[in-house]
Amino acid sequence: MKSYKDIIRIIKQLADDKNISLEVMLVTICELLQKNIDHYDWVGFYFHDTLHPVLHLKTFAGDPTDHIEIPFGKGICGQVAVSNQSFLVEDVSQQDNYIACSLRVKSELVVPLFVNNKNIGQIDIDSHKLRAFSKKDVEFLEEINSYVSLKIRT
Repeated sequence: MKSYKDIIRIIKQLADDKNISLEVMLVTICELLQKNIDHYDWVGFYFHDTLHPVLHLKTFAGDPTDHIEIPFGKGICGQVAVSNQSFLVEDVSQQDNYIACSLRVKSELVVPLFVNNKNIGQIDIDSHKLRAFSKKDVEFLEEINSYVSLKIRT
C-alpha cells in the first residue's frame, strides 16, 4: 500500500511527463487510488459534456456502473457539477438526491476539477464504509485534481 504522499509524488510525475497522455494519467490515478487507499472502493472521473448539462464517465476503477451519464443536478456528482463545491456524504442513505451505483456504497466524496477557474469535471469516490472520508481526503483529491488540471492545460 502506498501512502497519500507517495501517490501524490507519482501523480505529479505523470503530470510532468509529456510522453504520458491525459487518458493514461486518469486510468493510472483511478487504479492507484482504488488499490492503495483502503476506503476508496470505486474511483472515477466524470467530465462535463461541452454541449449539454450532462456528465460523462471517462474512466474508473472498481465495480462496473450503469451511471456512465449523469444529468447536472442529479445525484451527488450532478449536484457538484452545479454547485462547483466538494460534496462529502457520510451516509448515502440519508441523501434524498442520491443515485445508487451499488447497494454496497455507504459514503461518497466528489471533488470538482477546475481548469482556468472553470469546473470541467470531477473525481468521484465511493466507499463501502460509513463516514469513510474526512477533510484530509478532500484536500488530497483537490491536490490530485490540481495535477490533472495542469496536465489538461499543457
